[in-house]
Amino acid sequence: MQQDRNFDDLAERFNARIYDTGKGQLRLAILKQDLQQFTEVKPLSIWDAGCGAGQMSVWLAGFGHQLTLCDISEKLLHQARQEFAQARLDASFHHASIQQLAPQLEQFDLVICHAVVEWLATPLETLKQVMDRVKPGGYLSLMFYNRNAMVYKNIIRGGWRLEPILNDRYIGVGNKLSPPYPQYPFELIQFLQNNDFEIKQQSGIRVFSDYLNSESRHQTNEEQLLALELQYCRMPTYRDMGRYVHLLTEKKSPG
Repeated sequence: MQQDRNFDDLAERFNARIYDTGKGQLRLAILKQDLQQFTEVKPLSIWDAGCGAGQMSVWLAGFGHQLTLCDISEKLLHQARQEFAQARLDASFHHASIQQLAPQLEQFDLVICHAVVEWLATPLETLKQVMDRVKPGGYLSLMFYNRNAMVYKNIIRGGWRLEPILNDRYIGVGNKLSPPYPQYPFELIQFLQNNDFEIKQQSGIRVFSDYLNSESRHQTNEEQLLALELQYCRMPTYRDMGRYVHLLTEKKSPG
Protein backbone atom coordinates (compact mmCIF):
# COMPACT_ATOMS: atom_id res chain seq x y z
CA MET A 1 0.00 0.00 0.00
CA GLN A 2 1.38 3.39 -1.00
CA GLN A 3 1.83 5.96 1.75
CA ASP A 4 2.40 9.71 1.95
CA ARG A 5 6.07 10.68 2.21
CA ASN A 6 7.31 11.30 5.75
CA PHE A 7 10.57 13.27 5.94
CA ASP A 8 11.67 12.28 9.44
CA ASP A 9 14.59 10.36 7.92
CA LEU A 10 15.73 13.34 5.85
CA ALA A 11 14.69 16.37 7.90
CA GLU A 12 18.11 17.99 8.17
CA ARG A 13 19.14 17.16 4.61
CA PHE A 14 15.73 18.30 3.39
CA ASN A 15 16.17 21.73 4.92
CA ALA A 16 19.74 22.04 3.64
CA ARG A 17 18.74 21.07 0.09
CA ILE A 18 15.40 22.88 -0.08
CA TYR A 19 15.51 25.96 2.13
CA ASP A 20 19.12 26.86 2.90
CA THR A 21 20.04 27.54 -0.74
CA GLY A 22 19.64 30.30 -3.30
CA LYS A 23 16.91 28.24 -4.96
CA GLY A 24 15.06 28.01 -1.67
CA GLN A 25 15.33 31.72 -1.07
CA LEU A 26 13.99 32.41 -4.57
CA ARG A 27 11.02 30.17 -3.82
CA LEU A 28 10.25 32.06 -0.62
CA ALA A 29 10.64 35.42 -2.38
CA ILE A 30 8.09 34.58 -5.08
CA LEU A 31 5.63 33.08 -2.60
CA LYS A 32 5.85 36.17 -0.40
CA GLN A 33 5.16 38.39 -3.40
CA ASP A 34 2.13 36.31 -4.35
CA LEU A 35 0.80 36.40 -0.78
CA GLN A 36 1.56 40.06 -0.17
CA GLN A 37 -2.14 40.96 -0.06
CA PHE A 38 -2.47 39.00 3.21
CA THR A 39 0.08 41.19 5.00
CA GLU A 40 -2.20 44.22 5.07
CA VAL A 41 -5.52 42.79 6.25
CA LYS A 42 -7.20 42.08 9.58
CA PRO A 43 -6.11 38.87 11.34
CA LEU A 44 -7.07 35.76 9.40
CA SER A 45 -7.43 32.10 10.29
CA ILE A 46 -4.83 30.14 8.31
CA TRP A 47 -4.13 26.43 8.01
CA ASP A 48 -0.69 25.34 6.78
CA ALA A 49 -1.45 21.84 5.50
CA GLY A 50 1.86 20.00 5.42
CA CYS A 51 3.83 22.81 7.01
CA GLY A 52 7.34 21.35 6.89
CA ALA A 53 9.65 23.57 8.93
CA GLY A 54 7.08 26.38 8.97
CA GLN A 55 8.90 29.12 7.05
CA MET A 56 5.79 30.52 5.39
CA SER A 57 3.65 30.15 8.49
CA VAL A 58 5.98 32.06 10.78
CA TRP A 59 6.14 34.85 8.19
CA LEU A 60 2.34 35.07 8.03
CA ALA A 61 2.00 34.84 11.82
CA GLY A 62 4.20 37.91 12.06
CA PHE A 63 1.31 39.95 10.61
CA GLY A 64 -1.06 38.90 13.40
CA HIS A 65 -2.76 35.94 11.73
CA GLN A 66 -3.85 32.84 13.64
CA LEU A 67 -1.96 29.80 12.35
CA THR A 68 -2.78 26.10 12.52
CA LEU A 69 0.06 23.83 11.34
CA CYS A 70 0.21 20.11 10.68
CA ASP A 71 2.76 17.67 9.31
CA ILE A 72 3.30 13.92 9.44
CA SER A 73 7.01 14.49 10.07
CA GLU A 74 7.58 14.92 13.79
CA LYS A 75 11.08 16.28 13.16
CA LEU A 76 9.95 18.94 10.70
CA LEU A 77 7.08 19.92 12.99
CA HIS A 78 9.62 20.31 15.82
CA GLN A 79 11.62 22.64 13.59
CA ALA A 80 8.45 24.64 12.94
CA ARG A 81 7.85 24.95 16.68
CA GLN A 82 11.39 26.24 17.08
CA GLU A 83 10.86 28.80 14.31
CA PHE A 84 7.81 30.15 16.12
CA ALA A 85 9.52 30.11 19.51
CA GLN A 86 12.49 32.08 18.18
CA ALA A 87 10.10 34.62 16.65
CA ARG A 88 8.05 34.73 19.90
CA LEU A 89 4.88 33.86 18.03
CA ASP A 90 2.07 31.44 18.85
CA ALA A 91 0.36 28.82 16.71
CA SER A 92 -1.52 25.54 16.99
CA PHE A 93 0.65 22.53 16.06
CA HIS A 94 -0.63 19.07 15.10
CA HIS A 95 1.49 16.00 14.46
CA ALA A 96 -0.99 14.48 12.03
CA SER A 97 -1.61 13.88 8.36
CA ILE A 98 -3.89 16.15 6.37
CA GLN A 99 -6.33 13.28 5.99
CA GLN A 100 -6.47 12.72 9.75
CA LEU A 101 -6.77 16.36 10.74
CA ALA A 102 -9.01 17.87 8.06
CA PRO A 103 -12.32 16.38 9.33
CA GLN A 104 -11.63 17.89 12.78
CA LEU A 105 -11.06 21.44 11.55
CA GLU A 106 -13.31 24.38 10.90
CA GLN A 107 -13.00 26.28 7.63
CA PHE A 108 -10.25 28.88 7.23
CA ASP A 109 -9.82 32.26 5.54
CA LEU A 110 -6.63 30.99 3.91
CA VAL A 111 -5.20 27.51 3.48
CA ILE A 112 -1.64 27.05 2.27
CA CYS A 113 -0.48 23.74 0.86
CA HIS A 114 3.08 24.04 -0.46
CA ALA A 115 5.15 21.21 -1.95
CA VAL A 116 2.79 18.59 -0.53
CA VAL A 117 0.53 17.27 -3.30
CA GLU A 118 3.40 15.69 -5.23
CA TRP A 119 4.29 13.54 -2.19
CA LEU A 120 0.77 12.21 -1.53
CA ALA A 121 -0.31 8.67 -2.31
CA THR A 122 -3.74 10.03 -3.33
CA PRO A 123 -3.03 13.59 -4.54
CA LEU A 124 -6.43 14.71 -5.80
CA GLU A 125 -8.46 13.04 -3.06
CA THR A 126 -6.37 14.67 -0.36
CA LEU A 127 -6.32 18.01 -2.17
CA LYS A 128 -10.13 17.94 -2.17
CA GLN A 129 -10.06 17.58 1.62
CA VAL A 130 -7.80 20.63 1.78
CA MET A 131 -10.10 22.60 -0.53
CA ASP A 132 -13.12 21.77 1.64
CA ARG A 133 -11.44 23.53 4.59
CA VAL A 134 -11.49 26.89 2.74
CA LYS A 135 -14.33 29.25 3.59
CA PRO A 136 -16.47 30.52 0.72
CA GLY A 137 -14.72 33.70 -0.36
CA GLY A 138 -11.50 32.41 1.20
CA TYR A 139 -8.24 31.49 -0.48
CA LEU A 140 -6.11 28.46 -1.23
CA SER A 141 -2.39 28.89 -1.86
CA LEU A 142 -1.24 25.76 -3.68
CA MET A 143 2.35 25.11 -4.76
CA PHE A 144 3.37 21.86 -6.44
CA TYR A 145 6.21 20.14 -8.30
CA ASN A 146 5.64 20.74 -12.00
CA ARG A 147 5.61 17.74 -14.32
CA ASN A 148 6.16 20.03 -17.33
CA ALA A 149 9.55 21.03 -15.91
CA MET A 150 10.46 17.43 -15.10
CA VAL A 151 9.71 16.33 -18.67
CA TYR A 152 11.54 19.23 -20.32
CA LYS A 153 14.60 19.07 -18.07
CA ASN A 154 15.11 15.37 -18.74
CA ILE A 155 14.60 15.70 -22.49
CA ILE A 156 17.25 18.41 -22.83
CA ARG A 157 19.62 16.22 -20.80
CA GLY A 158 19.04 13.51 -23.41
CA GLY A 159 20.45 10.01 -23.48
CA TRP A 160 18.59 7.19 -21.73
CA ARG A 161 16.04 9.62 -20.30
CA LEU A 162 14.05 9.94 -23.53
CA GLU A 163 12.61 6.42 -23.55
CA PRO A 164 10.83 6.61 -20.16
CA ILE A 165 9.56 10.11 -20.96
CA LEU A 166 8.26 8.89 -24.32
CA ASN A 167 6.37 6.14 -22.51
CA ASP A 168 5.06 8.53 -19.83
CA ARG A 169 7.07 6.92 -17.04
CA TYR A 170 8.41 9.11 -14.26
CA ILE A 171 12.20 9.22 -13.98
CA GLY A 172 12.42 10.29 -10.34
CA VAL A 173 11.43 6.92 -8.87
CA GLY A 174 13.93 5.84 -6.23
CA ASN A 175 15.38 9.29 -5.56
CA LYS A 176 14.39 10.20 -2.03
CA LEU A 177 14.14 13.92 -2.83
CA SER A 178 12.34 13.51 -6.16
CA PRO A 179 8.58 13.68 -5.64
CA PRO A 180 6.79 10.57 -6.95
CA TYR A 181 3.67 12.40 -8.16
CA PRO A 182 4.56 15.61 -10.04
CA GLN A 183 1.52 17.40 -11.42
CA TYR A 184 0.67 19.06 -14.73
CA PRO A 185 -0.52 22.64 -14.09
CA PHE A 186 -3.39 22.43 -16.57
CA GLU A 187 -4.79 19.36 -14.82
CA LEU A 188 -4.73 20.91 -11.35
CA ILE A 189 -6.14 24.18 -12.67
CA GLN A 190 -9.02 22.27 -14.25
CA PHE A 191 -9.59 20.33 -11.02
CA LEU A 192 -9.70 23.55 -8.99
CA GLN A 193 -12.05 25.29 -11.42
CA ASN A 194 -14.37 22.29 -11.50
CA ASN A 195 -14.64 22.62 -7.71
CA ASP A 196 -15.54 26.34 -7.70
CA PHE A 197 -12.08 27.83 -7.23
CA GLU A 198 -11.02 30.80 -9.34
CA ILE A 199 -7.35 31.24 -10.25
CA LYS A 200 -6.28 34.68 -9.05
CA GLN A 201 -2.51 34.38 -9.59
CA GLN A 202 -0.21 31.85 -11.22
CA SER A 203 3.57 31.95 -10.81
CA GLY A 204 6.40 29.71 -11.93
CA ILE A 205 9.21 29.20 -9.43
CA ARG A 206 12.67 28.72 -10.98
CA VAL A 207 11.60 29.17 -14.61
CA PHE A 208 15.25 29.50 -15.73
CA SER A 209 17.57 28.41 -12.92
CA ASP A 210 16.96 24.69 -13.16
CA TYR A 211 17.68 24.54 -16.89
CA LEU A 212 21.24 25.87 -16.56
CA ASN A 213 23.98 23.26 -16.47
CA SER A 214 26.75 23.58 -13.89
CA GLU A 215 29.14 25.31 -16.31
CA SER A 216 26.53 27.88 -17.38
CA ARG A 217 25.48 28.46 -13.78
CA HIS A 218 29.08 29.08 -12.76
CA GLN A 219 29.36 31.79 -15.42
CA THR A 220 26.05 33.45 -14.53
CA ASN A 221 25.57 36.58 -12.45
CA GLU A 222 23.22 35.48 -9.64
CA GLU A 223 21.67 38.91 -9.17
CA GLN A 224 20.81 39.13 -12.86
CA LEU A 225 19.39 35.61 -12.81
CA LEU A 226 17.21 36.46 -9.80
CA ALA A 227 15.97 39.62 -11.54
CA LEU A 228 15.04 37.58 -14.62
CA GLU A 229 13.25 34.96 -12.52
CA LEU A 230 11.15 37.67 -10.86
CA GLN A 231 10.52 39.42 -14.19
CA TYR A 232 9.26 36.36 -16.07
CA CYS A 233 7.75 34.15 -13.35
CA ARG A 234 4.16 35.28 -13.96
CA MET A 235 4.25 35.56 -17.75
CA PRO A 236 2.28 32.94 -19.73
CA THR A 237 4.43 30.10 -21.09
CA TYR A 238 7.30 30.83 -18.70
CA ARG A 239 5.15 30.35 -15.59
CA ASP A 240 4.17 26.87 -16.85
CA MET A 241 7.83 25.83 -16.97
CA GLY A 242 8.93 26.60 -13.41
CA ARG A 243 10.24 23.71 -11.35
CA TYR A 244 7.33 24.54 -9.05
CA VAL A 245 4.06 26.28 -9.87
CA HIS A 246 2.19 28.41 -7.36
CA LEU A 247 -1.55 28.99 -7.71
CA LEU A 248 -3.36 31.52 -5.55
CA THR A 249 -7.05 30.68 -5.81
CA GLU A 250 -10.30 32.02 -4.37
CA LYS A 251 -13.25 29.83 -3.42
CA LYS A 252 -16.45 31.14 -4.94
CA SER A 253 -19.25 32.14 -2.60
CA PRO A 254 -22.65 30.49 -3.12
CA GLY A 255 -25.17 32.32 -5.26
